[in-house]
Amino acid sequence: MSISRREFIRLLGMAGAAGMLPSSIFAAMRQPSDLYEVPKFGNLTLLHITDTHAQLNPIYFREPNVNLGVAGAFGQPPHLVGEALLKHFNVAPGGIEAHAFSYLDFAEAAEKFGRVGGFAHLKSLVDRIRAERGDGNSLLLDGGDTWQGSGTAYWTRGMDMVGACNLLGVDVMTGHWEFTYLDEEVIKNIGELKGEFVAQNVRVREEALFDYRFADFPGFDEDSGLAFKPYTVKEIGGVKVAVIGQAFPYTPIANPQRFIPDWTFGIQDQRMQEIVDQVRENAKPDLVVVISHNGMDVDLKMASRVRGIDIIFGGHTHDGMPAPSIVENAGGKTLVTNAGSNGKFLGVMDLDVRDGQMRGYQYRLLPVFSNLLPADPAMLKYIEEVRAPYKAQLEEQLAVTEETLFRRGNFNGTFDQVICDALVKVNDAQISLSPGFRWGTSVLPGQAITMDNVMDQTCMTYPETYRREMTGAEIKDILEDVCDNLFNPDPYVQQGGDMVRVAGLDYVCDPNETIGKRISEMTLDDGTKVEADKRYVVAGWATVGAQSPGEPVWDTVATYLRDLKTVKIKKLNTPVLKNVAGNPGISDYPRMG
Repeated sequence: MSISRREFIRLLGMAGAAGMLPSSIFAAMRQPSDLYEVPKFGNLTLLHITDTHAQLNPIYFREPNVNLGVAGAFGQPPHLVGEALLKHFNVAPGGIEAHAFSYLDFAEAAEKFGRVGGFAHLKSLVDRIRAERGDGNSLLLDGGDTWQGSGTAYWTRGMDMVGACNLLGVDVMTGHWEFTYLDEEVIKNIGELKGEFVAQNVRVREEALFDYRFADFPGFDEDSGLAFKPYTVKEIGGVKVAVIGQAFPYTPIANPQRFIPDWTFGIQDQRMQEIVDQVRENAKPDLVVVISHNGMDVDLKMASRVRGIDIIFGGHTHDGMPAPSIVENAGGKTLVTNAGSNGKFLGVMDLDVRDGQMRGYQYRLLPVFSNLLPADPAMLKYIEEVRAPYKAQLEEQLAVTEETLFRRGNFNGTFDQVICDALVKVNDAQISLSPGFRWGTSVLPGQAITMDNVMDQTCMTYPETYRREMTGAEIKDILEDVCDNLFNPDPYVQQGGDMVRVAGLDYVCDPNETIGKRISEMTLDDGTKVEADKRYVVAGWATVGAQSPGEPVWDTVATYLRDLKTVKIKKLNTPVLKNVAGNPGISDYPRMG
């Protein structure tokens, strides 16, 4: 008796969900033609997007070749890149999914497989999965970092993305860069969102409670002091699902607190445990999930400490993980996922939940390839209308690049270098510093760099530049502080983002050292040693404290590119790295000590 290929795939899916086969075996088999064949399994489906960073149109996005894990994170997901990542998840090299999940042969593969993401194409995929599962059997979760990252998001104060998410059908979301708008703008946007906004770790400061400006906001609870609803309970496919929100815990440290003066954040895993216990006792759900913006390392630690969570759908660190990590804790096991960024992926978690317990699951992280999915007409029309007032400005061609421009990775990317070089040139500085943001799209060799591309890399609500003098000691302190944030062995001390980007400066970095000892041998580009007590002219942008006095950084970069006309990186100011040989979180790195 023979069976069809579709039936064979379906049977494999059942076996994988039952634990008989690793779910990643499918990656070695799939071709573009069947990429979106996701066999139905169980009785409900949870869909997950995160960190879309306001990318309404399809884009290119290069995955990192440096995502180092230290201490307990060494060699563990998400700290795998290139061939090590493909091998770990059994993804066949050279195919469409290898391109989606790794940086390998990026430019050539991008030309072959095309752009990724785009809300019109994402909408078609979401609708397809939901139709296959049946009405009322799915829930769409958004992990945040949705309202920031493009020119239109900046100019509409995030409202363009609220409209897009309403069309997409987002049911529940939490946030991070959402809180970089003014607090009244955050409240207004949430009010316009058709889905629910949840965050168990955002409180109103005690001194603000007495005369709280947003006391009429439906999510505010005066007794607990919580600014937003901590959770919601949904009936999906006959299953009661509790969704708890975990906003980015370090928002007032990583971003300006002046925009949100009345709110406090934090990891708050003790409160998370209390909320989980409360939900399980009062609502008696069949499934408890957390929609998180902690970052994957923090989620893995939280999963080990808080019992009673079935699944954490994570974001913030932009890690596209083909399969969940399984974390054991005192209450059993928790699945931890992370669904990449920029609208590039849709997480699909099919679940068999019966008698109040999760009996099995099937997970696929689907890459959204725009040339394989039709554009939803209504979403496409909406996007065109949103962009119409800014179309001419966004489509201005500033220069042409001779190489791939990208950001993502622990250290300088090529687009970061363009920004840093622009800061040095336009401000007549010796050194420049640029934050290690993980958002920002890619540009392929031979393509024009548009203002749209520049806004994708720089657009936020505190873009002002500065030019000031700093001592060598002050510069080293900045590098040490950011490096500890990135490589501290305790995930709860890590505040997100990558290493500060630089131009005009070289240094040696040992990620496995302790704070104060990771950075050494600082020199200017000409080889002159940076002296601790000597002063240097430094340019930068995105100050978290007081607002800087200079122009928005996108104007600086645009000026530089218009004059340059053709981009060819002369020098990439990546540090020499020590003691990282053999780490599967680094590959094709040019400067190893």
